Amino acid sequence: MNRGELTNEQWARLQPLLPPQKPKTGRPAHHHRLIINGILWLLRTGAPWRDLPERYEPWRTVASRFYRWREAGVWQRIVATLQSQADSGGQIAWETHYLDSTVVRAHQHAAGAKLSAPAEEALGRSQGGFSTKVHLRAEGHGRPMALVLTPGQRHETTAFEALMQGGTVKRPGRRPRRRPRRGVADKAYSSRAIRHWLRRRGIRAVIPRKCNERQRGPFDRQGYRQRNRIERLINRCKQFRRIATRYEKRAYNYLAMWLIAMIIIWL
Repeated sequence: MNRGELTNEQWARLQPLLPPQKPKTGRPAHHHRLIINGILWLLRTGAPWRDLPERYEPWRTVASRFYRWREAGVWQRIVATLQSQADSGGQIAWETHYLDSTVVRAHQHAAGAKLSAPAEEALGRSQGGFSTKVHLRAEGHGRPMALVLTPGQRHETTAFEALMQGGTVKRPGRRPRRRPRRGVADKAYSSRAIRHWLRRRGIRAVIPRKCNERQRGPFDRQGYRQRNRIERLINRCKQFRRIATRYEKRAYNYLAMWLIAMIIIWL
Protein backbone atom coordinates (compact mmCIF):
# COMPACT_ATOMS: atom_id res chain seq x y z
CA MET A 1 0.00 0.00 0.00
CA ASN A 2 1.41 3.39 -1.03
CA ARG A 3 1.19 6.60 0.99
CA GLY A 4 -2.26 8.18 0.98
CA GLU A 5 -4.10 5.11 -0.32
CA LEU A 6 -7.11 3.51 1.35
CA THR A 7 -6.28 1.36 4.34
CA ASN A 8 -7.90 -2.05 4.76
CA GLU A 9 -10.18 -0.66 7.45
CA GLN A 10 -11.28 2.25 5.25
CA TRP A 11 -11.88 -0.04 2.29
CA ALA A 12 -13.97 -2.42 4.40
CA ARG A 13 -16.31 0.49 5.26
CA LEU A 14 -16.32 2.01 1.78
CA GLN A 15 -16.74 -1.07 -0.39
CA PRO A 16 -20.43 -1.79 0.48
CA LEU A 17 -21.33 1.80 -0.49
CA LEU A 18 -19.95 1.59 -4.04
CA PRO A 19 -21.78 0.47 -7.20
CA PRO A 20 -21.56 -3.25 -8.04
CA GLN A 21 -18.09 -4.29 -9.19
CA LYS A 22 -19.22 -6.55 -12.06
CA PRO A 23 -21.87 -5.30 -14.50
CA LYS A 24 -24.57 -7.69 -15.73
CA THR A 25 -23.28 -7.41 -19.29
CA GLY A 26 -20.00 -6.46 -20.92
CA ARG A 27 -16.45 -6.70 -19.59
CA PRO A 28 -15.79 -6.70 -15.82
CA ALA A 29 -14.92 -3.23 -14.55
CA HIS A 30 -11.48 -2.36 -13.23
CA HIS A 31 -11.24 -2.92 -9.49
CA HIS A 32 -12.86 -0.08 -7.55
CA ARG A 33 -10.14 0.11 -4.91
CA LEU A 34 -7.41 0.67 -7.49
CA ILE A 35 -9.47 3.33 -9.27
CA ILE A 36 -10.24 5.19 -6.03
CA ASN A 37 -6.60 5.07 -4.98
CA GLY A 38 -5.77 6.69 -8.31
CA ILE A 39 -8.28 9.46 -7.66
CA LEU A 40 -6.82 9.94 -4.17
CA TRP A 41 -3.35 10.28 -5.69
CA LEU A 42 -4.63 13.09 -7.90
CA LEU A 43 -6.47 14.68 -4.99
CA ARG A 44 -3.34 14.62 -2.85
CA THR A 45 -0.86 15.82 -5.48
CA GLY A 46 -2.93 18.17 -7.64
CA ALA A 47 -1.40 16.66 -10.78
CA PRO A 48 -3.17 16.54 -14.18
CA TRP A 49 -5.09 13.40 -15.11
CA ARG A 50 -2.53 12.48 -17.77
CA ASP A 51 0.25 12.34 -15.15
CA LEU A 52 -1.43 9.56 -13.18
CA PRO A 53 1.09 6.73 -12.50
CA GLU A 54 0.56 3.56 -14.52
CA ARG A 55 0.04 1.45 -11.40
CA TYR A 56 -3.46 3.00 -11.08
CA GLU A 57 -4.76 1.79 -14.48
CA PRO A 58 -4.91 4.07 -17.57
CA TRP A 59 -5.75 7.66 -16.69
CA ARG A 60 -8.76 7.66 -19.02
CA THR A 61 -10.27 4.75 -17.06
CA VAL A 62 -9.80 6.53 -13.72
CA ALA A 63 -11.15 9.83 -15.08
CA SER A 64 -14.15 8.11 -16.66
CA ARG A 65 -15.05 6.44 -13.35
CA PHE A 66 -14.74 9.77 -11.49
CA TYR A 67 -16.98 11.62 -13.96
CA ARG A 68 -19.60 8.85 -14.24
CA TRP A 69 -19.91 8.52 -10.47
CA ARG A 70 -20.11 12.29 -10.11
CA GLU A 71 -22.93 12.43 -12.65
CA ALA A 72 -24.75 9.55 -10.92
CA GLY A 73 -24.44 11.24 -7.50
CA VAL A 74 -22.34 8.42 -6.03
CA TRP A 75 -19.94 10.69 -4.12
CA GLN A 76 -22.80 12.64 -2.53
CA ARG A 77 -24.61 9.43 -1.51
CA ILE A 78 -21.47 8.02 0.10
CA VAL A 79 -21.02 11.16 2.21
CA ALA A 80 -24.68 11.04 3.29
CA THR A 81 -24.45 7.34 4.18
CA LEU A 82 -21.27 7.78 6.23
CA GLN A 83 -22.89 10.66 8.11
CA SER A 84 -25.98 8.53 8.76
CA GLN A 85 -23.82 5.67 10.06
CA ALA A 86 -21.94 8.03 12.34
CA ASP A 87 -25.21 9.46 13.66
CA SER A 88 -26.56 5.97 14.36
CA GLY A 89 -23.48 5.35 16.50
CA GLY A 90 -23.91 8.64 18.36
CA GLN A 91 -20.75 10.07 16.80
CA ILE A 92 -22.21 13.34 15.46
CA ALA A 93 -22.29 16.22 17.95
CA TRP A 94 -25.56 18.10 17.32
CA GLU A 95 -25.14 20.50 20.22
CA THR A 96 -22.93 22.94 18.29
CA HIS A 97 -22.14 23.39 14.63
CA TYR A 98 -19.50 25.74 13.21
CA LEU A 99 -19.61 27.82 10.02
CA ASP A 100 -16.82 29.43 8.06
CA SER A 101 -15.57 30.00 4.52
CA THR A 102 -12.28 30.04 2.69
CA VAL A 103 -11.16 31.55 -0.60
CA VAL A 104 -9.46 29.12 -2.98
CA ARG A 105 -7.29 30.54 -5.74
CA ALA A 106 -8.26 29.25 -9.17
CA HIS A 107 -5.57 28.10 -11.59
CA GLN A 108 -5.57 29.61 -15.08
CA HIS A 109 -6.76 26.23 -16.43
CA ALA A 110 -9.98 26.61 -14.42
CA ALA A 111 -11.14 29.40 -16.74
CA GLY A 112 -12.79 28.99 -20.11
CA ALA A 113 -15.64 26.52 -19.55
CA LYS A 114 -17.62 26.36 -22.80
CA LEU A 115 -21.17 27.73 -22.95
CA SER A 116 -20.98 28.92 -19.34
CA ALA A 117 -20.27 32.18 -17.52
CA PRO A 118 -17.64 32.28 -14.73
CA ALA A 119 -20.29 33.04 -12.09
CA GLU A 120 -22.19 29.88 -13.06
CA GLU A 121 -19.02 27.89 -12.34
CA ALA A 122 -18.49 29.57 -8.94
CA LEU A 123 -15.59 31.64 -10.26
CA GLY A 124 -15.06 35.34 -9.55
CA ARG A 125 -12.51 37.95 -8.62
CA SER A 126 -11.84 38.85 -5.01
CA GLN A 127 -8.88 40.44 -3.24
CA GLY A 128 -7.19 37.06 -3.61
CA GLY A 129 -7.54 37.19 -7.39
CA PHE A 130 -9.43 34.75 -9.63
CA SER A 131 -11.00 32.45 -7.06
CA THR A 132 -13.82 30.37 -5.62
CA LYS A 133 -15.21 30.75 -2.12
CA VAL A 134 -15.94 27.49 -0.28
CA HIS A 135 -18.50 27.67 2.54
CA LEU A 136 -18.36 24.88 5.13
CA ARG A 137 -20.42 23.72 8.08
CA ALA A 138 -18.84 21.36 10.60
CA GLU A 139 -20.39 19.35 13.42
CA GLY A 140 -19.17 19.60 17.00
CA HIS A 141 -16.19 17.28 16.49
CA GLY A 142 -14.94 19.26 13.51
CA ARG A 143 -16.06 16.98 10.68
CA PRO A 144 -17.78 18.39 7.56
CA MET A 145 -21.57 18.35 7.32
CA ALA A 146 -22.37 20.60 4.34
CA LEU A 147 -20.59 22.49 1.58
CA VAL A 148 -21.52 25.34 -0.77
CA LEU A 149 -19.49 26.94 -3.58
CA THR A 150 -19.81 30.57 -4.68
CA PRO A 151 -17.66 32.99 -6.70
CA GLY A 152 -14.73 34.33 -4.70
CA GLN A 153 -16.15 37.83 -4.22
CA ARG A 154 -19.48 36.69 -2.72
CA HIS A 155 -20.15 37.48 0.93
CA GLU A 156 -20.64 34.69 3.47
CA THR A 157 -24.26 35.69 4.09
CA THR A 158 -25.26 34.78 0.51
CA ALA A 159 -24.61 31.08 1.15
CA PHE A 160 -25.77 30.93 4.77
CA GLU A 161 -29.25 29.45 4.27
CA ALA A 162 -28.08 26.87 1.73
CA LEU A 163 -25.32 25.87 4.12
CA MET A 164 -27.71 25.42 7.04
CA GLN A 165 -30.29 23.56 4.96
CA GLY A 166 -27.71 21.11 3.61
CA GLY A 167 -26.20 18.18 5.45
CA THR A 168 -29.49 16.48 6.27
CA VAL A 169 -28.83 13.19 8.07
CA LYS A 170 -31.34 10.39 7.49
CA ARG A 171 -32.33 8.32 10.51
CA PRO A 172 -34.01 4.93 9.98
CA GLY A 173 -37.38 4.96 11.70
CA ARG A 174 -37.03 8.60 12.76
CA ARG A 175 -37.24 12.03 11.21
CA PRO A 176 -34.11 13.29 9.40
CA ARG A 177 -32.07 15.86 11.27
CA ARG A 178 -30.06 18.87 10.13
CA ARG A 179 -30.45 21.55 12.82
CA PRO A 180 -27.96 21.93 15.67
CA ARG A 181 -28.80 23.61 18.97
CA ARG A 182 -26.15 26.31 18.51
CA GLY A 183 -24.52 27.87 15.48
CA VAL A 184 -21.04 29.36 15.96
CA ALA A 185 -19.58 31.73 13.35
CA ASP A 186 -17.40 34.83 13.10
CA LYS A 187 -18.43 38.44 12.55
CA ALA A 188 -18.95 37.95 8.83
CA TYR A 189 -22.22 36.17 9.71
CA SER A 190 -23.40 38.88 12.09
CA SER A 191 -26.58 40.29 10.59
CA ARG A 192 -30.14 40.79 11.73
CA ALA A 193 -31.45 38.48 9.00
CA ILE A 194 -29.19 35.59 10.02
CA ARG A 195 -29.95 35.98 13.72
CA HIS A 196 -33.67 36.09 12.96
CA TRP A 197 -33.39 32.98 10.75
CA LEU A 198 -31.65 31.05 13.51
CA ARG A 199 -34.01 32.25 16.23
CA ARG A 200 -37.11 31.19 14.26
CA ARG A 201 -35.72 27.65 14.07
CA GLY A 202 -34.72 27.41 17.69
CA ILE A 203 -30.98 27.64 17.03
CA ARG A 204 -28.94 29.76 19.39
CA ALA A 205 -26.57 32.15 17.60
CA VAL A 206 -23.02 32.38 18.97
CA ILE A 207 -21.82 35.18 16.70
CA PRO A 208 -19.88 38.24 17.87
CA ARG A 209 -21.45 41.56 16.89
CA LYS A 210 -19.73 44.10 14.66
CA CYS A 211 -18.60 47.37 16.18
CA ASN A 212 -21.19 49.32 14.14
CA GLU A 213 -24.17 47.27 15.37
CA ARG A 214 -26.35 49.07 17.86
CA GLN A 215 -28.00 46.06 19.40
CA ARG A 216 -26.05 44.23 22.07
CA GLY A 217 -26.75 41.13 24.07
CA PRO A 218 -25.20 38.17 25.91
CA PHE A 219 -22.36 36.42 24.12
CA ASP A 220 -21.06 32.92 24.85
CA ARG A 221 -17.30 33.50 24.79
CA GLN A 222 -16.54 30.01 26.03
CA GLY A 223 -18.48 28.42 23.17
CA TYR A 224 -16.91 30.76 20.63
CA ARG A 225 -13.42 29.63 21.62
CA GLN A 226 -14.14 26.25 20.03
CA ARG A 227 -14.64 27.84 16.58
CA ASN A 228 -11.06 26.91 15.75
CA ARG A 229 -12.36 23.41 15.00
CA ILE A 230 -13.72 24.46 11.62
CA GLU A 231 -10.52 26.38 10.88
CA ARG A 232 -8.57 23.20 11.58
CA LEU A 233 -10.98 21.32 9.29
CA ILE A 234 -10.30 23.76 6.45
CA ASN A 235 -6.56 23.38 6.98
CA ARG A 236 -6.93 19.62 6.95
CA CYS A 237 -8.94 19.69 3.71
CA LYS A 238 -6.34 21.90 2.06
CA GLN A 239 -3.72 19.22 2.60
CA PHE A 240 -5.30 17.85 -0.60
CA ARG A 241 -3.63 20.01 -3.23
CA ARG A 242 -6.35 19.38 -5.81
CA ILE A 243 -8.78 21.40 -3.70
CA ALA A 244 -6.27 23.82 -2.16
CA THR A 245 -5.95 25.18 -5.72
CA ARG A 246 -8.87 24.91 -8.11
CA TYR A 247 -8.01 23.30 -11.46
CA GLU A 248 -11.48 22.11 -12.55
CA LYS A 249 -13.35 24.25 -15.07
CA ARG A 250 -16.75 23.03 -13.92
CA ALA A 251 -18.04 23.75 -10.43
CA TYR A 252 -19.67 20.31 -10.10
CA ASN A 253 -16.34 18.59 -10.76
CA TYR A 254 -14.58 20.76 -8.17
CA LEU A 255 -17.40 20.05 -5.72
CA ALA A 256 -16.92 16.32 -6.33
CA MET A 257 -13.25 16.65 -5.36
CA TRP A 258 -14.32 18.25 -2.08
CA LEU A 259 -16.84 15.44 -1.50
CA ILE A 260 -14.10 12.83 -1.90
CA ALA A 261 -11.99 14.69 0.67
CA MET A 262 -15.04 14.67 2.98
CA ILE A 263 -15.38 10.91 2.47
CA ILE A 264 -11.78 10.36 3.58
CA ILE A 265 -12.33 12.48 6.68
CA TRP A 266 -15.50 10.58 7.63
CA LEU A 267 -13.76 7.24 7.01
